[in-house]
Order: sequence, then structure tokens, then C-alpha cells
Amino acid sequence: MSPSRRDRLRESTLAEIREAARRLLTERGSAAVTINAVAREVGMSGPALYHYFSGHEELVQAVTADFFAELGAAMRAARDARAGGTVAARLLATARAMRGWAIAHPAEFGWIFTSPVPSAVTRSPDSARNLAGRDFELVFQEEIAALWKRSPFPVPDDLAPPIREQLHAYRDKLGIELPVEALYVTTSCWIRLYGLLCMEVLNQIGYIYTDVEPIYEECLRDIAATLGLTYEPPS
Repeated sequence: MSPSRRDRLRESTLAEIREAARRLLTERGSAAVTINAVAREVGMSGPALYHYFSGHEELVQAVTADFFAELGAAMRAARDARAGGTVAARLLATARAMRGWAIAHPAEFGWIFTSPVPSAVTRSPDSARNLAGRDFELVFQEEIAALWKRSPFPVPDDLAPPIREQLHAYRDKLGIELPVEALYVTTSCWIRLYGLLCMEVLNQIGYIYTDVEPIYEECLRDIAATLGLTYEPPS
């Protein structure tokens, strides 16, 4: 059944509101993204905007979900463009696409990884933000799971019980088939990659490196070795 005209208008307005929030973010910074400011951008009153979002927190989470979806789509496109290549080529292309999107959209990337996530959202696995975030994480984790089935890589055999329990919960959330020991290795690689990228985009290492790309590539080289893959330099 096709959506009604009223539903189409509502969806169009929701998209316009989220785009206005993004414009304020990129042009004026995160502090400028308030209910009243967004309402002015779309030509409505602050109270009228509450017909579409219950408040600032819900708006923030909706915009964050958009950014996650856009970043994940860029990573999937890079991965799928190498569908006939090696596992290493797909993983490295995925990681490079993540950096490419992040440095092209520093405000959006900073919003994703520095905006606080309310506890209510954290406890709601089906929220738009969390579903988009999970899909984003799966771009990397599903490739690792496929790699593990074909060619298992070295993993630790002495994980502490608290680490094991948390990884069990995380694996269940993602819905992937991967031993927690292997998941520990991949999340360690992911955290390292993430950390470096966040420091670059948030300008935390500019006093050391003015060109972070070779540092990022060295990180990818180490990750490839950890996963038993042959590093392939960017074309």
C-alpha cells in the first residue's frame, strides 16, 4: 500500500528538519543545533517542530542515524566495488572509505563520535540511532566473520571472564557467528583504527603529523598482519 499524501508530506518535513540541523552543524557548530534554530531554518516555530520530534535529544539521535547510514553506505560501496578481489582488498577499501568520509565530513563525524548518548537510547536496541550504528559496525564485522570461516587467525586463549561476558553480549547484539576470542581480536583492531581516525579528524595529533594518511596506512598494515592478510597499498 502506497503512503498517503499526508504521510509523504510528513516524511518530507522530517527530512527537511534533519537537513536543516546538518546545515547548522556544518556551518556554525554543534552548539547551534537547537530546536528553535532548526525551526527557524525550516520556517516554523519552535513549538511546531515538537509535532515532528519530541525534543532536542530525539532530533540529535535522528540526525546521528542519518550520518551513520551515510558513512556505512560509503563503506559498503567501497567494499562491494571489490567484490571479486581478495578479503584484504575489501577490508582495506572499507577502512579507507571510512577515513575518506570522515575527513570529508569532519563536523558530521565529530557529531557521531562526540555527542553523548543518553542512557535511555543505549538501552533501546531498536532506536533509529542504534540500528544505524549496528549496520555501520556490521560492514566491518561481517567481513571478519567470513574471513574467520575460511582462514582463522591467531586468537588469545585466556580472556578474562568480564571481557568474555561483554563480548558475548556484543556478539548477540550484532547477530554474527564468530567466537568471542576472534571478536576480541577484531574489536581491538577496530578500536585502534577508530582511535587514530578520531584523533585525526578532531585535530588531536596535528602538532605531530600534518599528513596522517601514511600513519593510517601503517595501522592498516598492522591490522592486516594481525588478521593473517597480506597488506595491499592503495591504488
